[in-house]
Amino acid sequence: MDEEPSDISNMRAITISREYGSGGGEIATRLTKRLQWQLIDHEVVVRVAQKLHVTEEEAEEHDECVESLASRILKSLRLVHPTMPVTVEIPPTMDSRTFYEARCQVIEGAVASGHVVIVGRGAQAHLANRRDVLHVRIVAPLEARIAYVMSREGLNRAAAQARILQKDQERARYLERFYHLRPSDPDLYDLVLNTGILDPVSYTHLTLPTILR
Repeated sequence: MDEEPSDISNMRAITISREYGSGGGEIATRLTKRLQWQLIDHEVVVRVAQKLHVTEEEAEEHDECVESLASRILKSLRLVHPTMPVTVEIPPTMDSRTFYEARCQVIEGAVASGHVVIVGRGAQAHLANRRDVLHVRIVAPLEARIAYVMSREGLNRAAAQARILQKDQERARYLERFYHLRPSDPDLYDLVLNTGILDPVSYTHLTLPTILR
């Protein structure tokens, strides 16, 4: 990073990109409290729902996804039974770009207010050209992530691994669809932290606050 300390002190936002099960959400929550900034995570879903006058459930279905849950189920049925007509009626809904554009407005509004920690939603790509935003990527070894998800969500090992694969793929497709980028691209980040080396508490109490001084 080439910013002077005065530039860092004027930083308006931190984006947290995370591998599923790496503890990125926990780091974001702890960092927000430590810095006394505002956390922008599920709030994105709430604000998108308000903007588009839809339910939070519908906004949640499109969150960091290219397609809605209903569309994914319908495609799965067609893959399993390609010759069988699908009689389930899928109600019409807004397309993923509509939700994407609303999500971008929420992200831009959050940065304009300043002192926010934004979790996911492609914010590291959307705000890539802003030098008053710090971009952080949280990663961890797969085995550590499986253990984390098993403990947090009460899943067995196979289910936890499947959940990780699904969420990582959804987030990757989202970034590829709208930004033509991959979450693993190191050029998107100012800092990459591995929670397989230090736990989330250590990062929020030692590493990130030190960088932001």
